[in-house]
Amino acid sequence: MTIDATVPRRDERATTKNGGQPAPPRRGWIIAAALLLAALVLVAVIFLPPLIPGALLLGLSAVFLSRRILFTWPALLFLLAVSIMFIPARRYALPINIGFALEPYRVMIFIAIICLAGAFLVNPRRRWRPVAFGWPLGIFVATLVVSFIANGTRLVEAGLATTSLSAFVQLGTLVSVWFTVRQLLTSERTTITFLTLLSWCAMIVAFFAVIERVTRVNVFWRLSEFLPLMMLRDGGEATRAGVNRAYGSAQHPIALAVLLCMFIPILIYLAKYALYPRNPMNRRIVYTVGTILVFGGIVAAISRTAVVVLGVMFLLGLIFVPRVALTSLVAAVPLLVLAGAVVPAQLDSMLLSFLNVDELVASQYTSAGMRGAGRLADLEPAMAEVAQNPFFGLGFGSRIVTGDDANSFILDNQVLGVLMEAGALGVAGFAVFMLAPVVMLLFFALRRAAERRHAMLAVAVAVAIAGYSASLFFFDAFGFFQSFLMHMMLLAVGGWVLTETPRRTASTRTVEATATVAPTTAGAS
Repeated sequence: MTIDATVPRRDERATTKNGGQPAPPRRGWIIAAALLLAALVLVAVIFLPPLIPGALLLGLSAVFLSRRILFTWPALLFLLAVSIMFIPARRYALPINIGFALEPYRVMIFIAIICLAGAFLVNPRRRWRPVAFGWPLGIFVATLVVSFIANGTRLVEAGLATTSLSAFVQLGTLVSVWFTVRQLLTSERTTITFLTLLSWCAMIVAFFAVIERVTRVNVFWRLSEFLPLMMLRDGGEATRAGVNRAYGSAQHPIALAVLLCMFIPILIYLAKYALYPRNPMNRRIVYTVGTILVFGGIVAAISRTAVVVLGVMFLLGLIFVPRVALTSLVAAVPLLVLAGAVVPAQLDSMLLSFLNVDELVASQYTSAGMRGAGRLADLEPAMAEVAQNPFFGLGFGSRIVTGDDANSFILDNQVLGVLMEAGALGVAGFAVFMLAPVVMLLFFALRRAAERRHAMLAVAVAVAIAGYSASLFFFDAFGFFQSFLMHMMLLAVGGWVLTETPRRTASTRTVEATATVAPTTAGAS
C-alpha cells in the first residue's frame, strides 16, 4: 500500500490552520476534563444517593451526544413550545429548592431570553426583527402604569404595592414569549414548521383529552411519575351535564377549550399550505383528521365558551373567506350529528343550552356573593367597586382571589377584571391591544399581501386571535397561562407575516386593476 505524499498528515493540517504555528496540544485538556469529571462523580457518589449522579451522567451524556441538535434555535423553539403545550402550568416545578417554584415553562422562557441576549451581544450582525404590534402593547401597558400611579398611595397603605408590581413582572414574563418567538422566526420555512409543531401538539393534547373524558385518567397529571418534576398541587375536578370535563394539559376545561379552538383556523390553513405531507390530497386528509381530533377535544371539555369562540371565528371567516367558512360548516355538520349520537348530554349542555335563553341567564346568576358565582351574579358587586374609581380602577394586580390574602372574588371575565383594576382607561388600552392586531392582519390580507398563501396565513392568525379575544368575557385569561402564551406565539407569527413577507407594490396594483378593467371593456365593446 502506498501513501500519497501530497496529502498532508493530521499534524500538518493542524499546523496549516494555525498559520504555520504548531497546534496547541489537546491531550492535556482531555486529561484535565476527565480528571475533573471523575472527581465530580466521586463526590456525588459519596454525598448523594447513587441514582442521582447516575441520572445526571446519563443526562449529560445524552446532551453531549445530541449537542449539534439541541444547541440550535429550532431546538429552542421546540422545547419552548413543548413545555408550554404539554406541562400544565401551576402544577409542576423542577425539584430544585431556591425559594420559589421553578415551573418548566418559566425556565424555558428565561433560557430563551438569555440565549437571545447572548446572541445579540456576541453577534453584531444579528438584527432585531420587528414585532409589528408593539404600539398596541405600549398603549395597554401605559394605561396600566397610569392606573398604578393614580392608585399608588392607596396601594402602599393597603400593602398591595408589591403585589401590583409582581403582576407587572408576571405580565412582562408572559409577553416576553411573543418577542422571543418573533426573533426566532427568521424564515417562512421556520414559521410554517413552528405552526405545524404547535398544531401537532394540539392534536396530541386533544387526543388525550378525549381519553381523559372516557377513562377519567389525565396523563398530563402523571408526568411526575416519569419526569423529574415536583407536583405543586393535585388535580381538580369539574363536572357539567352529570359528567366530568376534560382538563388536558390546561389549568381548567374552559382554558383547554379556548386553546383548542384557536387551532381550528391554523389547521385549516395547514391543510393547504403545510410543508408536509407534500402530496396535496394526503396533506388535506392528515389535517382534516387533525381538525376532527381537535374538535373532539373541545367537546370533551364541555365548554359553552368554546361555542362562542367558534361562532365568532366562523362569522369572521364568513366575511373574509366565505368559501372556506361555508366548507368548514358543511364539514362540521356530520361531526355534530356524531357528537349528538355519542355524547348527547354534553352537546346539549354546550350547544342547545343557548336556545333556552331564560335558563342560560338563570345559570349565570347562581351562588351570588359566593366563590365561583355565575358571571352575571358577579356583575353587580364588581360594578359597585368600579364606581369607586371608574376611570383609573383600583390598581393593576391589586385583586387577590386565592389564598389567605384573598381580597376579591373570581370573575371569569378578564375584561371586567381589567375594568376593576385599571378602570375605563385600562379597558380602552386592553381593547386596542387585543383588536388592533386583528385589524392590521386583515387589512394586510386584503390590501397588502403579494402572495395568497401569506394572505391566508394572516387571515388564519387574525381569526384565531379574534376568537381568543371573544373568550376574554368568559374566563380570567391572564390567570390561565397556556392559552395566553399561545396568543403571544400567534402574535409572533402575525408579526412575521406583516414584516417579512412580500407586499404588493404600486405597479402590482396597477396591473391587477388593468386586468380587472380589460375584460369589462372588451365585453362592452
